[in-house]
Amino acid sequence: MSDLFAASGLSESAPRPLADRLRPARLADVVGQDHLIGADAPLSRMLEAGRLSSIILWGPPGVGKTTIARLLAAETDLEFEAISAIFSGVKDLRAVFDKAQARRDMGKGTLLFVDEIHRFNRAQQDGFLPYVESGAVTLVGATTENPSFEINGALLSRCAVLTLKRLEPEAMETLLQRAEALEGRPLPVVDRARQAVIDMADGDGRYLLNLAEQAFMMANAPRLLSLEELSAAVQKRAPAYDKDREEHYNLISALHKSIRGSDPDAALYWFARMLEGGEDPLFLARRLIRMASEDIGLSDPTSLMVCGEAARTYERLGSPEGELALAHAVIHLATAPKSNAAYVAYKAARRAAAQTGSRMPPKHILNAPTAMMKDQGYGDGYQYDHDTEEGVSGQNYFPDGMESERYYQPKGEGRERPIAERLKEIAAIRARKQGGK
Repeated sequence: MSDLFAASGLSESAPRPLADRLRPARLADVVGQDHLIGADAPLSRMLEAGRLSSIILWGPPGVGKTTIARLLAAETDLEFEAISAIFSGVKDLRAVFDKAQARRDMGKGTLLFVDEIHRFNRAQQDGFLPYVESGAVTLVGATTENPSFEINGALLSRCAVLTLKRLEPEAMETLLQRAEALEGRPLPVVDRARQAVIDMADGDGRYLLNLAEQAFMMANAPRLLSLEELSAAVQKRAPAYDKDREEHYNLISALHKSIRGSDPDAALYWFARMLEGGEDPLFLARRLIRMASEDIGLSDPTSLMVCGEAARTYERLGSPEGELALAHAVIHLATAPKSNAAYVAYKAARRAAAQTGSRMPPKHILNAPTAMMKDQGYGDGYQYDHDTEEGVSGQNYFPDGMESERYYQPKGEGRERPIAERLKEIAAIRARKQGGK
């Protein structure tokens, strides 16, 4: 750890946070990431083969990305260099690369750990390429963002992407037990407050240990902290949510698919998660309106009206009163009959319109407001549908030379059932009348 303290300007005798004092000394001691470090897992296979490739560690905060990088360096006898993309620029990168190249010339390898690597711009990321390719550095980048969006494709193609998971309650309990062993006493909280500490940390091991450290400092033996005292003194970790990045799209996808899957409870959960994360309720209102047409359509025409009114209600009332109207809309959409027939029809019609160019409508359905247009046959032969016995003339309304196509095919759910029956009747009338010509 001396290199880390030297880099920060601290001596090893300086007070160290509990989370730092509990950093694992072996890769096998890392909790919650057995899919990466367990038997026959990717990192284990690399170490057994004696060949560590450049990797990107992708996962939420506090799950062990920095610890794993440091331990990989120790277990592969590589010199550990750590930089943060937040605090480093081109000058810092050049210095690190020069040191790594000098080591390489002396037969010594370097593991370069880059925290928040996604914060480097594309040009800076390109700067890593020659050093990664030559083997001057083995790159271990850490990111909380989706690498496929945030990491340059050329660099990404030279790295293995390993996904770390948020810590499950069992792993969090293991961390608490290690903290108790280090402190030489149990966590000084009542039983139900212990689970609350785990819940407050929300899968972030570093945050969990920070909460535990606060509890150790607050308690006056032999009295244990109550849940109320603990909640008043410490703050729950803010949910992992970034309104313009990966988590935003993950949660809106979960909401949309829960509604499509007719699960109102899951839909409400994801709706609430987004609100808790600070999402703009009007963004959610717009997406609900879209869902009403995309996944429900004419099977329940009231869905679009409910969502529109929910959006207007929120605009009038604001938060938190208006959010109930949006929840109302979420439940309505999730429990409504589903049909994507209107959505499919719209996309098919757009494709056909793009392919057929500028074909004119058939002349019999063109208006003829001038004498010249009448002379050219505009409107000739048009049959006024209301004057026919069935209320359907059966005429062709597609461009001349284009076969009639069927885009809208109702699925027979909800209100689309009578629509399907009516369209079947109209098709029979049209076939009879056009066949009689």
